[in-house]
Amino acid sequence: MKLSKLLLIAFGVLFTLFACTETPPVPKPSTYLKTEFPEHSYRQYMSPGAYQFDLADLYQPKSFELAKQNYSVQEIDLGPLNGSLFLYYLKIPSKDSLPEIINFANDKVDEHKIMAEKIDFEQIIAPKKRVYGTFFELKGNVATNFQFYLTDSTQHFIRGEVLLNCRPNYDSLRPTLQYLKTDLQQLIKNFRWRQ
Repeated sequence: MKLSKLLLIAFGVLFTLFACTETPPVPKPSTYLKTEFPEHSYRQYMSPGAYQFDLADLYQPKSFELAKQNYSVQEIDLGPLNGSLFLYYLKIPSKDSLPEIINFANDKVDEHKIMAEKIDFEQIIAPKKRVYGTFFELKGNVATNFQFYLTDSTQHFIRGEVLLNCRPNYDSLRPTLQYLKTDLQQLIKNFRWRQ
């Protein structure tokens, strides 16, 4: 009886020692799938409106709506990036109204200042093509990471904004946003007014 009691105590002590040496489980953070995109390739796109540009082969024009005589909305489906690029075109009513229109476009960017960690911008000046404007990159967990506006400063004005169909998580979206930024810069670089 004494021997079995001693073996039982020894087994209990060994079990306790082995149980205590194991580290407690640590929950792992959420992971995200690695996104692989094809090489960038483009085609010339002529909108039903007054402009044309290079559009990535991955993206498809979805709808064009002539909201008013001088105003239209173009939606471009971003395909596997799961989002849309909206282009809002306005025929400038008078040259005096241009500063007001530009302020409106800047206010649309400012709406995201609360959530943005940083807003980078790049001025676009292409006098030979009569294209002037600003490209904004909003960094952080914001609803739209890219906005831009382009104008010829006399007749035409277009404002673009990207909306992705997902929760804004900047760290996980960074590869997608880098890929998209390359395509947007190609669009702006080859943007032309048709009239």
